[in-house]
Formats: sequence, structure tokens, C-alpha cells
Amino acid sequence: MVKVSLDNVKLLVDIDREPQFTPSKTTVADILTKEALEFVVLLHRTFNGRRKQLLENRQTVQKKLDSGSYKLDFLPETAKIRDDPTWQGNILAPGLIDRSTEITGPPVRNMLVNALNAPVTTYMTDFEDSASPTWNNQIYGQVNLYDAVRDQIDFSTPKKQYKLNGSIRDLPTLIVRPRGWHMVEKHLYVDDEPISASMFDFGLYFFHNAHKLIEIGKGPYFYLPKMEHHLEAKLWNDIFNVSQDYIGMPRGTIRATVLIETLPAAFQMEEIIYQLRQHSSGLNCGRWDYIFSTIKRLRNLPGHVLPDRDQVTMTSPFMNAYVKRLINTCHRRGVHAMGGMAAQIPIKDDPVANEKAMTKVRKDKIRELTNGHDGSWVAHPALAPICNEVFVNMGTRNQIHFVPDVKVSAQDLVNTTIEGGKVTTEGIIQNLDIGLQYMEAWLRGSGCVPINNLMEDAATAEVSRCQLHQWVKHGVTLSDTGERVTPQLTAKILKEQVDRLSASSPVGSRNKFALAAKYFLPEITGEKFSEFLTTLLYDEIVTVKDKPTDLSKL
Repeated sequence: MVKVSLDNVKLLVDIDREPQFTPSKTTVADILTKEALEFVVLLHRTFNGRRKQLLENRQTVQKKLDSGSYKLDFLPETAKIRDDPTWQGNILAPGLIDRSTEITGPPVRNMLVNALNAPVTTYMTDFEDSASPTWNNQIYGQVNLYDAVRDQIDFSTPKKQYKLNGSIRDLPTLIVRPRGWHMVEKHLYVDDEPISASMFDFGLYFFHNAHKLIEIGKGPYFYLPKMEHHLEAKLWNDIFNVSQDYIGMPRGTIRATVLIETLPAAFQMEEIIYQLRQHSSGLNCGRWDYIFSTIKRLRNLPGHVLPDRDQVTMTSPFMNAYVKRLINTCHRRGVHAMGGMAAQIPIKDDPVANEKAMTKVRKDKIRELTNGHDGSWVAHPALAPICNEVFVNMGTRNQIHFVPDVKVSAQDLVNTTIEGGKVTTEGIIQNLDIGLQYMEAWLRGSGCVPINNLMEDAATAEVSRCQLHQWVKHGVTLSDTGERVTPQLTAKILKEQVDRLSASSPVGSRNKFALAAKYFLPEITGEKFSEFLTTLLYDEIVTVKDKPTDLSKL
């Protein structure tokens, strides 16, 4: 057993002891208590070695894929799990029976209030892809959730008063998404290495709020991102068991929905549910990250080049196969199959364009309902009524009883052929535009960015980056000009976009487009390929002090 201790633990930020959101008196000091830090440090020391090994395993798979001698397939060693019809996930947890409309967003205080007041059933509050992981964003996200769970999140700004429409007990159920296994938190070091961001985010929220959540009739519920193997899910399950034991909570109280947003995970859906079965509340179609992962893992294979991102839709063969397999798998195992994100936001100054966008959302949600999903995601409260209107047609609070009769092969999951698919100059410009705008905002501390009437997060920026890398690598011919996509071409258009965006930036000379371009350029010219943009950029937003905080005084 790992000793519970803060020896050789360095917190490289000051602990703020002043409340930021009156009338609440909660401070960072209420979150970073000695007991809470001991808990997250214990998790890190117990499980970080396994985390790092599992990340190495991902690269082993990538090298095998790059060689061309290896193809993704269902694992022969886990065939017994897939072939056994008797096992099921856990019974549906309180507050998670009806998940017909889930809203998502970062744990920023005003967004938290707006999301909890929205006409939705659940709210995925996000420390991951819609949050730029600055220290203040992450730690005040914990403060905000601590207050929300205790009905003390109301606050005022000079322009507006934010107030919950009732008690948290009666509002949408909170589900928290921590950062993925690949991320670290460089403001807290344990034994001379940064703590796992996943364990930091999960641990602080769980330690402070788990018992309180049970008290209000809900529970500690989580979304788990970016996993690529069922053993990564087992790692989470082991963390859940240790955590529940540590605070004296029955095992199985925690519930977790896994985002199937990587290509390798699509071949291990049943195994992932099985590893988490005591804690499982289903799987989710993380569509944008899934496209990103598909390009990333198959990027060196010329037979898997995707066209302009607008042509990669949920009806594309590989996307359709993934969705159908997910719904069939979840419902056979008695857990939720959640749909993907409607990223549209209201277009206030153009009623015609707005109606067109909302019609697109409605059609997307109807497709999800018809396929068999139990609910879906929206990025903005204004979209919730559309999702509600569609999913009320289930007639029940979910449709887990509906098991679509589908057979999806390994080949179906990698069938990236898109009839009539084209790569165009406009596709390059669009990818550069989205990538640059998102990265620039992220570097300034915002991870949830409205771009072209869509709410973009890290996943869509990743699609942009990976597509450009892939097109350059394989020298794709543009359908509109007949020109080959070369490093010189992408670099030229990048500079044009940087100049244009910098000139029109609402923050003037304080913009960070030049810095964003510095990191973006090698990625889109084929010079290098980073696993994640967020890890590539992370050091730019780390704000540590030279002398660690004295933890003996906590």
C-alpha cells in the first residue's frame, strides 16, 4: 500500500484564500486541503506507472499500423467477453435514467448556471476539450462545482445576476469529464514529475462532492475521454474502487460513461463496458474526436485519405458503422448509447441562416433517435428544445430495450471511402481558419470558442490539423485547381490567414495568432506530428512560481 503523505510533493502556485464569487465564501484553500491533496497524490502514486505504460502501448500500436503489416481488428484474447451474452452493466443510477438531452460546456461559473437552468436532463461539465487548462480555469472549475453541489453558486456581475432556478437536487444531473490519460497538471509535482491531470480533476471533485451528491439523490458521475484500449478502462475501474474504499462509499456508486472517440476503442466497445461494468453507465459517440483519431491512426496509409471536413458526415461508411455497433453493444449490455454533439449556436442577426442551421440540428437528432440512441448532446441552451422535441418520441425515458439487429465487421469500421469526396482549396482555408482561431483562443485561456456559428472545441481543431498533415503527406491533388498540396502551399495559406485574422482580432495586438502559427506550421507541413494539440501547447499556459508553497502549513 502506498503511504498517504505529502512528502516530495510540490505545489507551484499560491493557494488563493479570498472568495471570488460573493456571496459564496468558498476559496481555492477549501479545495486544496491537506486531506484532498493526500488523496489525489495517493491515486497518482498508486496508478501513474500503469498510466504511462498504457500510453506507451498506444505508440506501439501506431508503429505497427504505420508498417502496413498490421490492421485493427477485434481482439482474439477477449472473444469470451464478446461471446458471453449473460453479463450486463450496472442498473441505471439515480439521475441517469433519462438522458435524452445532455448539454456540455466548461465549468466556468456563468456557463455552469446557464447549463443547470437549461431545459435538459443532464449536464456534462467539462475539464477537458472545451476548457483551456490554465491553473485558474481548472481550480476555479472545482470551486464552482463545489458551490453548485451545495446550492451556493448564485453570483452577480456588474451587468447580470446569475441565479439557479431551484435546488441542485431538482436540476439537471451533473456529469464531470476530467482530462484524458495523456494530460498532466504541471502546477503540482509528485516525486519530481507532474501529477496525472485525469487523477487530479477526478480526485478533487470526487473527494469533496461524492457524499454530498448522494445526499441530494444523485451521485458522483463521470465522462471518460480519449481511451484507446480496454485496459485503460480497467485502470479507471481500479481507481474508482480505491477511491470509493478510501472515503467509505460502496463500490458501484460511481458511474462512468465512456466516450468512444478513438478508432482503436471502436474495436473494444464490449470489453470497455465489461471492465467498467460495476460502474458503467454507457458509451457516447464522440464524433469529432473519432474523426480526428481515425485520421491520426491511419494517417500514414494512402488508402485512408479523407476529403474536406464538410464531406465527412455521420452517414459516411466508417462513421455509420461505428454508431450502429455502439448502439447495438450498449443495449445488449443494458446501458445507455449516447449520441453526438450538435455544435450549432443561434445566429441572431440572420433568421434565414438560423432556421437552416436549426433544421440541420433537428435532422441530425432525428437520425440519432431512429438509429436507437437514448439521448444526445447540445452545446447551447437554445438547442435543447429541439433535442427534447425529437427524443420525446422515444415514449420512454430511454430506449435501451431496443437492440438494433446489425452486424458490423472490422472492415466496416475502417471503410473511409466517401463517394464523390474532394479536397479543395476552400477545405485547406477552412481547416487553417478553424485551427488558428481555436489555438489562439486556447492560448488566451478559452477552450470553448464560437467560430462560424459553431461552438468549436479541441476536437474540431484536431481534425483540421490532422487533415492538413495527411493531405501534405500524401500529396493530394486539389479538385478545384489541379494543384498538389505541398508544404509550401499550406505554409503560404497559413501566413495569409494569420495576417487576416490578426488584423481583425477583437483583442488587437494582444492576439496570439503568431504564437499559434508557430506551433501549427510544422504540423501542417509534414515536418512533425504531435499526438495532441493540447499537450503541444500546454507549456505556454503553465504559470508556476519558483518556490513551492509550504504544504506543511495546510
